[in-house]
Amino acid sequence: MTNGNSSPRTADIVILGAGVMGASIAFHLAKRKPGKIVVIDKGHVGQGGSGRSSALIRMHYSYPPEVQLALVSLHMFEHWREAVGEEGDFRKTGFVRIVHPGETERLKQNVEMQRKLGVNVKPIDRVELKELEPDWTVDEVELAAYEPDSGYGDGAGVANDFLTRARELGVTYLSKTPAVEFLVKGGRVRGISTDRGEIAAPVVIAATGPWTRPLFQHVGIELPIETEYHQVAILKNAPGMKGGGCACIDSVSATYFRSDAHDKFLIGDFYGQRGADPDNFPQRASDDGLEEIIERTSRRIPKLENAEVVRGVTGVYDMTPDSRPLLGPALLACTFAPVSPAWVSRSPQPLAW
Repeated sequence: MTNGNSSPRTADIVILGAGVMGASIAFHLAKRKPGKIVVIDKGHVGQGGSGRSSALIRMHYSYPPEVQLALVSLHMFEHWREAVGEEGDFRKTGFVRIVHPGETERLKQNVEMQRKLGVNVKPIDRVELKELEPDWTVDEVELAAYEPDSGYGDGAGVANDFLTRARELGVTYLSKTPAVEFLVKGGRVRGISTDRGEIAAPVVIAATGPWTRPLFQHVGIELPIETEYHQVAILKNAPGMKGGGCACIDSVSATYFRSDAHDKFLIGDFYGQRGADPDNFPQRASDDGLEEIIERTSRRIPKLENAEVVRGVTGVYDMTPDSRPLLGPALLACTFAPVSPAWVSRSPQPLAW
């Protein structure tokens, strides 16, 4: 879907990618009226990583700037209609961070840092955690971090809401328009070449996720980004299992999990296979892969052993060496999680805490 029947030849700003990041940038820029903004995407809005995101919304980071940005994101999610004009789909379930017993002191330090920055978080012991989540086995937990205001969202919905509002503010959107290469003149980027023609622009912003590295390689910039293939299991709640409940990142099982509405449960893995092709990866999760994730998570939530698998979801992350986002003078915005309205709500992998 586009504004107009053909690709514009000029713009003041071109944004590559219509996921959460690209759509968010378009929305926030459009409110400032910087001129003509064009968003292009190789597919459709929210169709890449944003539409496959597990979409945890949490404040627990070890890097203060990420915490601060996450807080801005949380405020937007809590006031989505006021900010964007749509209802939104933020589920405030609460969030728990579980670490290995030997990491308790580091957890305390992180919680203290987050509290100083304004996060509503507190340390809880195993007794309090068991009261909060009676289905969980928490015998080895010395201390966990609990955020009552956090939860999860919907990556595709966030991207769509942002882009809808951006277009109402005058942004042009071109779907099915792959970026081929940057137009460079005099040592500066002057626009973008697409398969529908060239668009000249003094500013080009790449929010292209796992497609970022090859795009920059064409202009001699080697970014430290690797792709990583992941599988997620969606389960039907087992008989007698509590519905809803907190989202969690669990270092002990090396998994993250959350409710999915009231009757289902989502499980993801910390680690994945590197070097995946974002245009050619398995669209169906493997039975062995899902079984392994479920087995590890069942050590924390034993009732999941009897849960029915509804489906599997696959996707590709773009990963930096330290699992933190990249922003730079090349106007690059990548390796963010795909549900992050204030530019970042969490890093792409829950293992970096």
